Amino acid sequence: MSAQITLAGRLASDPEMKFTQSGKAITRFTVVTSRRRKNGDQWEDADTTFWTCTAWDQLAEQIVEHLRKGAAVVVTGQAYQNNWEKDGEKHSRIEVRVDSAGPNLRWPPKQAERSKPSSPAAGDPWANGGTPDEPPF
Repeated sequence: MSAQITLAGRLASDPEMKFTQSGKAITRFTVVTSRRRKNGDQWEDADTTFWTCTAWDQLAEQIVEHLRKGAAVVVTGQAYQNNWEKDGEKHSRIEVRVDSAGPNLRWPPKQAERSKPSSPAAGDPWANGGTPDEPPF
């Protein structure tokens, strides 16, 4: 049984994409959530939780292309308990099958700085958008 869940947190690492034998894309990533609280003059994180998330197909490809470690994200999906056995020991954790994911614009990413155009090369007749008297060839 699964439950609908919405996570607002940050990516703990870059998402990793793999492909199944049938060629379907699958991306796994971890979202870290926490509650901020003020303790005197200091802010601190409380109730920090690491959520393992899995996305499939086109969504998996979009996540790898657009999201990076540290990005503030919102993820919705189905929470479920994953059980497995390794070396005779039973393991279990809550994971999320992702329905949608994207940047959380409450904490927008740092805007990329635009580079200044370089000065035209000396002697370049096309540099200022004009038309030279003679073609440069």
